[in-house]
Amino acid sequence: MEKTVIPAGYAPCLNLYDTQKAIGLLKRFFEDALGGALNLMRVSAPLFVEAATGLNDDLNGVERAVTFDIPSAGRDAQVVHSLAKWKRMALYRYQFSVGEGLYTDMNAIRRDEELDNLHSVYVDQWDWEKVIAPRDRNVEYLKQTVRTIVKAMCETQTTLRSVYPRLTALPALCPEVSFVTTQELEDRWPNLSPKERENAWVKDHPTTFLMQIGGALKSGKPHDGRAPDYDDWNLNGDILLWNPVLQKAFEVSSMGIRVSPEVLDQQLTTAGCDERRSLTFHKLLLEGKLPLTIGGGIGQSRLCMLLLGKAHIGEVQASVWDGETIAACQDAGVILL
Repeated sequence: MEKTVIPAGYAPCLNLYDTQKAIGLLKRFFEDALGGALNLMRVSAPLFVEAATGLNDDLNGVERAVTFDIPSAGRDAQVVHSLAKWKRMALYRYQFSVGEGLYTDMNAIRRDEELDNLHSVYVDQWDWEKVIAPRDRNVEYLKQTVRTIVKAMCETQTTLRSVYPRLTALPALCPEVSFVTTQELEDRWPNLSPKERENAWVKDHPTTFLMQIGGALKSGKPHDGRAPDYDDWNLNGDILLWNPVLQKAFEVSSMGIRVSPEVLDQQLTTAGCDERRSLTFHKLLLEGKLPLTIGGGIGQSRLCMLLLGKAHIGEVQASVWDGETIAACQDAGVILL
């Protein structure tokens, strides 16, 4: 577990008032840029889903969902971890066509999240999903989509810097994306941990898309965990940017081309999750009734942190923190919202 560490000499570029204004501008501009570039329509999203549907994102498969009963409905519900599976079901129910997609303003609670500079139990992200054709289930389509998202991030930074010139003290995002697989990083640095490999690579390649996350590498271990029922482990990845304030690789998005019926069948077996086959979402997908899609989540607070030059995620979102985090921020003069 990492701990909250405020870099020596850290001072925010914007005061508290301007930070709030900048967050609003950033979110409005990026939403418009993302939606326009990927042909996405904004839709309403649930805060919780029925537990029995299998629609909640299982993340790494060990996190506990916040669960509560609804007496008047006679059912149990779960606060979402993310909307990875709900979005695909929504595209099916709303009858979106190939080339069309949706995005949502997603809010979640991840009760088991370890708290540090980057992690909070409160999660806010733009969850997006788009219908694709069978011919689009390939690496080049994935890469082009990544480039489109990075371009929207760069355009958002340019707008922010024009409104708040103090942000020009931060390095500009690199628009050129470096693509590398988890296996290539393990081959290059077999004795480093996955996070150490990411830091070593992204330091020299400040905008990176790290591909193929979830499956076992040659070492027998995966680079990181991924639920088996949304991303195709061979066609997914994370957008990693170099954070100049924290001096480390910084994940802003997890995304990928989603599982086809055949890939879902394989990954459920590989992950030992065959019991999910009876859930509503999984049955529809295995029967080939759900559309083929690409999608992901883009961290709102993460992007705000990076583009506004903040050292702690609590500077751009309101949450609950442990005593150690509160003390570290107070000692450094960092104001938690």
